Amino acid sequence: MNIILLGPPGAGKGTQAERLVAGRGMVQLSTGDMLRAARRADTPLGHQVAAVMDSGALVSDEIVSALIDDKLATMAADQGAIFDGYPRTAAQAESLDTILSSHDRKLDRVIELEVDEDALVARIVGRFSCAKCGTNYHDTFHRPKVDGVCDMCGSTEFKRRPDDNEETVRTRMAEYRAKTAPIIPIYEARGILSRVDGMGDIDHVSATIAGILDAK
Repeated sequence: MNIILLGPPGAGKGTQAERLVAGRGMVQLSTGDMLRAARRADTPLGHQVAAVMDSGALVSDEIVSALIDDKLATMAADQGAIFDGYPRTAAQAESLDTILSSHDRKLDRVIELEVDEDALVARIVGRFSCAKCGTNYHDTFHRPKVDGVCDMCGSTEFKRRPDDNEETVRTRMAEYRAKTAPIIPIYEARGILSRVDGMGDIDHVSATIAGILDAK
């Protein structure tokens, strides 16, 4: 199966994609990861990506489409793809259809992880991790058993991501609504869109997604 995971930053797309990779042997096609890998690669496309990123410009749809096309060409026919971070616009949605068709594939399901903005802000802003071993914690939902001491390694040093602040999160939410949400009606009209409560327990979200994919 070939699926798209939709949802704003922090909705849990990455976590659910990892579970689908581990449980079903699917391949996660994250445009962010692919751009970083291409930038490091000594290939004509990699050099093009590096030049654009170094200039501070946005990577064009054509380059992103080429990366996805190249990746699909390396995958086995029975491997499903998870598109994470692509498509973001109606033009990219159209390009994806063309790319999939060129590889004798089709888009089977689009899953939107729905979130409550205020709750999502609280989820993201409260995140922190052990600076030594990377164990994740949260101010409200998962504090260390002993305050200020990592449960796993005993370190007393913690860190937070600089972009885990309310202003940044709300800006990213607004960008998602403005740029990505308009593609949702396209897939809804095709009858392949499913909505899942992304604020639920991770295992429950995984089980709901599994039920959607197995019913297809």
